[in-house]
Amino acid sequence: MNTPIVDIHTHRLDATAALIAVDPRQFEPQPGRYYSVGFHPWLELDSLTEDDFSLLEQCASHPQVLAIGETGMDRLRGAALDVQASVFARHLQLAHDVGMPVVAHCVRASQDILDVLRSMGLTNVPVIIHGMRSNQHVARALLEAGCHLSYGARFNAEALMSTPLERLLIETDDASTTIDDVAGHVAQVTGTTAEHIKEIAAGNAQRLLTK
Repeated sequence: MNTPIVDIHTHRLDATAALIAVDPRQFEPQPGRYYSVGFHPWLELDSLTEDDFSLLEQCASHPQVLAIGETGMDRLRGAALDVQASVFARHLQLAHDVGMPVVAHCVRASQDILDVLRSMGLTNVPVIIHGMRSNQHVARALLEAGCHLSYGARFNAEALMSTPLERLLIETDDASTTIDDVAGHVAQVTGTTAEHIKEIAAGNAQRLLTK
């Protein structure tokens, strides 16, 4: 990476110092930008073909792609849970094969996510739970499983405080706020400065995303 990544997950195609999440079917890399590629759980996952997964694999080999995702599971929206679990597992396997982390969407599905992770047994695949809003009990379970937690514009303060700095990431996702605003909000809760939070997040991202 020529530019440190502070924002670990965004859908803004013009974002800088960020990891831009795109569907592989819309992957059009621009100079100086970095990406994660994956099939979001809100999509009609049961209509995906082997050609779609082959395209995902091709995109994963691009030098500007640094992670797999957004993938994951959502109990409030999207395909049937068994289909979501199967597609999530395929993303995990690909991440293992290419040596990348996974950016995971998780809405009321932390146990489902953990069940897939345990069934796969791929303990060497870093998993980034993006948009972390759950409470500290869920945070603790995810952390015990080795996950990194990414916080955005809204989050549970107790969950944030229970997250070790070496597992902390920040993001804008699809919010209108800036990464500086997110860092400032996180800093207020943790009793530090926005610049310090950005340095921590960038350092953690560097370790996770460097091939």
